Amino acid sequence: MNNRIRKTGIMTGGGDCPGINAVIRAVVRRARLDGVTVMGVKNGWLGLIENNLELLTRQTISGVLPRGGTIIGTSRTDPLSDPERLQMIRDTWNRNSLDALIVVGGEGTLTAASRMFREQGYPIVGVPKTIDNDLGGTDYTIGMDSAVSVVAEAIDRLHSTAESHHRVMVVEVMGRHSGWIATLGAIAGGSDVVLVPEAPFRLSEVCDVLTLRRNSGRLFSIIVVSEDARPHPDEDFLTQEQRQAIYHGERLGGIGPILAAKIEEVTGIDARATILGYMQRGGSPTAFDRILATRLGIKAFEMVLAEEFGRMAAIRGLNVTSVPLEEAVAQPRPVDPELIRVARVFEG
Repeated sequence: MNNRIRKTGIMTGGGDCPGINAVIRAVVRRARLDGVTVMGVKNGWLGLIENNLELLTRQTISGVLPRGGTIIGTSRTDPLSDPERLQMIRDTWNRNSLDALIVVGGEGTLTAASRMFREQGYPIVGVPKTIDNDLGGTDYTIGMDSAVSVVAEAIDRLHSTAESHHRVMVVEVMGRHSGWIATLGAIAGGSDVVLVPEAPFRLSEVCDVLTLRRNSGRLFSIIVVSEDARPHPDEDFLTQEQRQAIYHGERLGGIGPILAAKIEEVTGIDARATILGYMQRGGSPTAFDRILATRLGIKAFEMVLAEEFGRMAAIRGLNVTSVPLEEAVAQPRPVDPELIRVARVFEG
């Protein structure tokens, strides 16, 4: 046992996703083996600002493995927004005698964690969770597989209604700045067109595919579009107001219904849009996400024991490892071009 580590906090920040509770469970169970106390910081960084922590025990985590969301809550609070918050965090840290903090989050939360380590000196270890799978240094993030499974099931269900009514179904999925969910969901669900942020699309080419399918007797089509997918500048059909609302509004999204209406206008084919929204973030995690979260949670705690601070637990290939937090959040990780190529083999 590392005698320097007697009590660690764990917090979850940003958007929820399936698998977070499996991380918490893994940290608590692993910590018990070394007699380390684990405190749950409630509602992200806000818990450190408000001194809102709770003791996590074997009883606390009982039954949480299949549960979605996070049992300790989350928020998008920025801990570095003003000096008063930083002082409140310091007071909470000292009051609770924390020796380290495990931060489970996506790009925003882990960026703050990296800064809190570099600029404020807090001993922090990160765990990657985001359905967008857009963090650097790790092949997979917790929650992505569960989100893709939701998309694939939705496409399966939409196939039957699209075929019955001879329609184009446009399925808008999450994916801020990256097309992982759209691409993998399209492959798993067998969509006919996939549109992602990494490759601006031309409406004329999309409509050509749909028209060709119709003329060859395939009277329905499924399009999967990422919420941040954008028309090519050569064929930008969005108004300024639409562009502002979709890409710069309070909530990202809305390209799906606009695209469906435009397709119907150009081709004359009946088109409908479905926005899956928060369904992708809710519900029980897949077996893959449960295992990934468990492995990363155990790794994160063992990094705390080894005092590997300023780093993030990660998975590369089949191996669990660690990478610098700065590497993880340096820039959004785009979807692998090879996966886009595979998805597009099935277009048309």
